[in-house]
Amino acid sequence: MAREVKILVACGSGVATSTVAQEAVKEICQKNGIPVHVYKSTMTEIPSKQDDVDVIMVTTNYRKPVNKPLIKVFGLISGIGKEKIEKEIVETCRKISG
Repeated sequence: MAREVKILVACGSGVATSTVAQEAVKEICQKNGIPVHVYKSTMTEIPSKQDDVDVIMVTTNYRKPVNKPLIKVFGLISGIGKEKIEKEIVETCRKISG
């Protein structure tokens, strides 16, 4: 059985765009049969929360070093490059969940 993938979705305020992105990420993973638990945070919380998750997804540019895969998911909100981002999410999460 595939293990649950823990995902951190971060945006500037931890409220607006991360909520939209969080729902989109859940939907993508559900559609592809990947069990996930999605957490929301602000960009400034990434360093303190990255050790508790498997993947970090951001809605804006994040330039600090992270020790987990980082996926930019603004396209899930804007619609630009959405298919490419969905593919990256599925591939990354499948690798992690085994």
